[in-house]
Amino acid sequence: MKVVVDGGSTKADWKMIGTDETHSLTTKGFNPVFHSEEQIYTALKEAFSEQGLNTQAADQIYYYGAGCWDSSRKEVVRRALGRIFTDADIEVHHDLLGAARATCGRNPGISCIVGTGSNSCLYDGIKVVDNITNLGYLLGDEGSGTHLAKRLLRAYFYREMPKVLSEKLDATLPEGKQSILDKVYSMDPPNAYLASFTRFMGEHQDHPFILRILFDSFEQFIDRHVRKYHNHMVLPVHFIGSVAYYFRSILEVILEEREMKPGIFIQKPIDNLVKFHTEQTNGKTAKTI
Repeated sequence: MKVVVDGGSTKADWKMIGTDETHSLTTKGFNPVFHSEEQIYTALKEAFSEQGLNTQAADQIYYYGAGCWDSSRKEVVRRALGRIFTDADIEVHHDLLGAARATCGRNPGISCIVGTGSNSCLYDGIKVVDNITNLGYLLGDEGSGTHLAKRLLRAYFYREMPKVLSEKLDATLPEGKQSILDKVYSMDPPNAYLASFTRFMGEHQDHPFILRILFDSFEQFIDRHVRKYHNHMVLPVHFIGSVAYYFRSILEVILEEREMKPGIFIQKPIDNLVKFHTEQTNGKTAKTI
């Protein structure tokens, strides 16, 4: 059995591809920057036990995960997975390579992750060849749900938000305004909670105030990251992640204003990654159920 995983910090999508069927599963996500081997192992053991899945049948694992950018962090995840899938060969890759393979396949392009966090890379069809440093939610993450929410909430607390929007945001907070700060400063990390405010922005994206935040944040992402790559005016610029998916029209406008080529927009990479790993070298696709 072959297992392909798109592992985000908030949740992870799994595809377990057997001879007769493919089983889909969603578990809690994890990030080796924030989570230990033991925490990852415990969460996965519980999830797979509840599903009653035979993890011993897996012989190959392809895991693409947030935070897996160097060998030490990859090893944390690999050891945890090895305690679950004891008979499998395990490959742990950075989620950027997963984004590139899911969007570009085996062709050159620029692949961007714009969800809870943001990142991007230049891909030559085989490997990631350039990456503008991702500074994370404290210093960077331009265009991400976290970045958008911080700007929204600053305006809300500093009384810079139009009254009509402020009142609508009040109505979504049954525990009151203070509950936002309580949650932000009690969660470790708070980025997923912050990113949840993009739902409110999506519901009111036609308001000029919200539109300005969206355009400013996405323009920062394109200008500070994507436009730094070689051949960025020629290569397609692809996107993965819920924020990019739901605000696609704005990102397309920004790219077209800069005479850049919008590529594909997909919310989740897991199905494309399955296709990548079941595709034979002769160009034919292996049968999956």
